[in-house]
Amino acid sequence: MTPEELVRDHTVYSCVMGSRAFGLATEDSDTDLRGVYRAPTALFWRFDKPPAHVEGPADEQFSWELERFCELALRNNPNVLECLHSPLVERVDDLGRELLSLRGAFLSRQAHATFVRYADGQRRKLEADLRQYGQPRWKHVMHLLRLLGSCRDLLRSGELRIDVGEERAGLLAVKRGEVSWPEAERRMNRLRDEAERAQDTSPLPESPDRARVEDFLVRARRASALATP
Repeated sequence: MTPEELVRDHTVYSCVMGSRAFGLATEDSDTDLRGVYRAPTALFWRFDKPPAHVEGPADEQFSWELERFCELALRNNPNVLECLHSPLVERVDDLGRELLSLRGAFLSRQAHATFVRYADGQRRKLEADLRQYGQPRWKHVMHLLRLLGSCRDLLRSGELRIDVGEERAGLLAVKRGEVSWPEAERRMNRLRDEAERAQDTSPLPESPDRARVEDFLVRARRASALATP
């Protein structure tokens, strides 16, 4: 079975991500597709295992195998958690709906470490661009600010909000380069500090509900095995 067939025939959930999901789309925005497929259990009985992820077949499309997706979500990986909470669902079956019902089981205070670590990595790249080219890539600055705000709000409320809502105009001004780098840095530092403080009083649990997620994964694998002719 080819990777393309896994995505085509075994996707349980797919959605639109990126600027369109965040409420930051403009006329030139791409349509980023993200999805989850369940590889048939019988494929794991072979020496050559099915891929943990697949790029394509469409442009800007990326999919994870169900187990890999769950592993990353349990680690509070920002990209994967945001995929679970996209308001733009493209395709979902019964298994995908059950996966979506587990959104809360994945969330924990560990999100602070993973979101901030990812944000710090992106900031170092922006600073390298600044040294090399004299200015950062403003689109990436916009998304870094969005990510830090999302982290803060998640820790404060216990819920992951995808659409930026009233923050849209201000973030798009950053994307257009209408905000100075020192001001962007000030905002990054403020959001990072606010996320740090929110961690101590967050309604989120200390750790995700790994047992609940594992039970779901085992049932998904068993159902696939039983359906194998």
